Amino acid sequence: MSTETTSVVSLTPNAVTKIKELTATDPAAKGKALRVFLEAGGCSGYQYGFSYDDKKDGDFVLASDGIEVVIDAKSGELLKGSVIDYKTDFGGEGFAIQNPNVKKSCGCGNSVEI
Repeated sequence: MSTETTSVVSLTPNAVTKIKELTATDPAAKGKALRVFLEAGGCSGYQYGFSYDDKKDGDFVLASDGIEVVIDAKSGELLKGSVIDYKTDFGGEGFAIQNPNVKKSCGCGNSVEI
């Protein structure tokens, strides 16, 4: 059984737009949801990951403007209260996660300690 992620993560309009763009152009995305997760690794303990995947029992599900984001229960605990954004600036472009549970992160921002 899936549960809503309203209290787990939220997406900015920029993130929704970019996810729609990516899923429309990537054949691997057809019929799949975008999975957001944290896994052990990186220089600070955990690193963020994104992949296209099927929904699984116990996943948190966020449906927003025609897209679905799924998060497993363990990652949901670590991501609770996070905001997923897509940024473009002089340093480059990419997804940025503002996670209130982070104690410290590495310089690149992809690896965090929670």
